[in-house]
Amino acid sequence: MKTAIAYYSKHHGNTKKLLDAVAAAADIDLIDVTADENTDLSGYDRIGFASGIYYSSFAKQLIVYAEKNLPEEKPVFFIYTHGAPKGDFLKGIRAVTQKKNCTEIGEYRCQGYDTFGPFKLVGGIAKGHPTVDEIQKVVKFYKNLE
Repeated sequence: MKTAIAYYSKHHGNTKKLLDAVAAAADIDLIDVTADENTDLSGYDRIGFASGIYYSSFAKQLIVYAEKNLPEEKPVFFIYTHGAPKGDFLKGIRAVTQKKNCTEIGEYRCQGYDTFGPFKLVGGIAKGHPTVDEIQKVVKFYKNLE
């Protein structure tokens, strides 16, 4: 099954660590939305979206990318890292995928080291994340999609 994962991972690279593990275990195309804004995704059987969480949402750059490039009626999945333990983090990206009549086939999330705003003053939160166990779990999550 031909799979692409469009991602945005800056600051600490938490999300990219997860994606690198998935890419090492499976044949996928990783698309950095800051480097490639106009990918033709129509040839993929399923599409993943991956991001760190910024202001309780997927990165705006990734949401704009999805609005522009996501074809109608594709199976989609989500992978994300977050510092805060709770939140409706998928609201923005789900609005795009639902508008395009895509079928959600799964989501994987874990904490990621976060030094945004006031967290920087205390040295950050979720230190040490993603852990080796969380990285192994994202690979298992991806393989279970197949």
